[in-house]
Amino acid sequence: MERDTLSELEVEIGYSTEWDEFWSYVGNKANQRWTWYLIEKKSGIIIAWENGRRKDSVLKELLLKVAKFPIKICYTDDWGAYQRLFPEEYLHLIGKDETWRIERKNLNFRQHIKRLARRTICFSKREDIHDKVISMYIERYYFKHGKYSASA
Repeated sequence: MERDTLSELEVEIGYSTEWDEFWSYVGNKANQRWTWYLIEKKSGIIIAWENGRRKDSVLKELLLKVAKFPIKICYTDDWGAYQRLFPEEYLHLIGKDETWRIERKNLNFRQHIKRLARRTICFSKREDIHDKVISMYIERYYFKHGKYSASA
């Protein structure tokens, strides 16, 4: 190859991500609280999260948080909000076969934070405390690491 043949090399980086949400409650089961989040598929690192209701507005907030990230592929379940709100530049693939990593993280959340367990006497009384507990857990164990790390 001649020296000047390759003068520039274009490299495009794009994330492949898994998106999901899990529910818990504050006070009583009628007051559901949802945590929406996405992980980078290869490393498992949680890129961003948002706590709120299971409404389109919460997903919109999460999408605003990741708007600057070069996301190319999104694997999700069949929840309609993803189909309605994802930008056209995202390749959106639906199916449980490609979301097993994030589904496993949901199980870890429920095992490690007792207030998220489905049958428990532990529950949050205030939404702000509930959201802070989940956020602190994510930042401590998953935000910088792809897997649960007690030595974070």
